[in-house]
Amino acid sequence: MRRGSASRTSRARSRPAPRRSCAVKIRLVSVGKERGGLTAAAVEEYSARVARVVELQLVELRAEEGPLAKEKEADAILAAAGKAKGTAELWALDERGAAVTSRELAARIGRARDAAVDLTLAIGGDEGLSPRVLQAARFTWSLSKLTLPHRLARVVVLEQLYRSFEILRGGPYHK
Repeated sequence: MRRGSASRTSRARSRPAPRRSCAVKIRLVSVGKERGGLTAAAVEEYSARVARVVELQLVELRAEEGPLAKEKEADAILAAAGKAKGTAELWALDERGAAVTSRELAARIGRARDAAVDLTLAIGGDEGLSPRVLQAARFTWSLSKLTLPHRLARVVVLEQLYRSFEILRGGPYHK
């Protein structure tokens, strides 16, 4: 064993777990399973960063098939959103939603945090979200006018959540 390696190991073990800075919970509900590939590492990285600040739950719902797929997915999304305890808001991700800057998103998240409102964000599957989900949503957010694969949308949402919390704390990440 190299000299000094034991002290580094004991220091690493004695570090307290990172504390979350707020009691708000965020649930990201998406249709379709993450099967590895290009986005898996980014989802893991940004999930870990967000989870240092706020309780984060990633919920992956099975993609349905057939003519009623979107409605079956809506049932599952609304059921997952309904499992949020206490005060909660549903935000839907849809290309027809509001386009906001990172600072505007941070302000929205800051208001939810200050009001102790939990957030459930919903990303639809290949066919998008049902009108029922869009109607139930308190806020409909557009990531872009471009159509994005839902797996890539998860990465963008997680990165923007992390960026928002960095903006709120005045951290160096957002320049």
